[in-house]
Amino acid sequence: MNTETITREALSLPVQQRAELAAQLLSSLDALSEAEIEPLWLQVAAQRAAEMDQGLSRRIPAEEVRRQAKALLK
Repeated sequence: MNTETITREALSLPVQQRAELAAQLLSSLDALSEAEIEPLWLQVAAQRAAEMDQGLSRRIPAEEVRRQAKALLK
């Protein structure tokens, strides 16, 4: 079974079962070693850089992020 098939089947589950599956999958990532985690972060960073280069996302100045975070905490 490939990931596309697994994804399609998982998405057809009822909401509660999808949530339980998502929690199990996320908790399984906690068991990864530092050596396993580093390439995953590099992949995410490369994907985000590509999205920015393609204009699919935008940079937000740190001060704006702080302002929004403070507003959410009030």
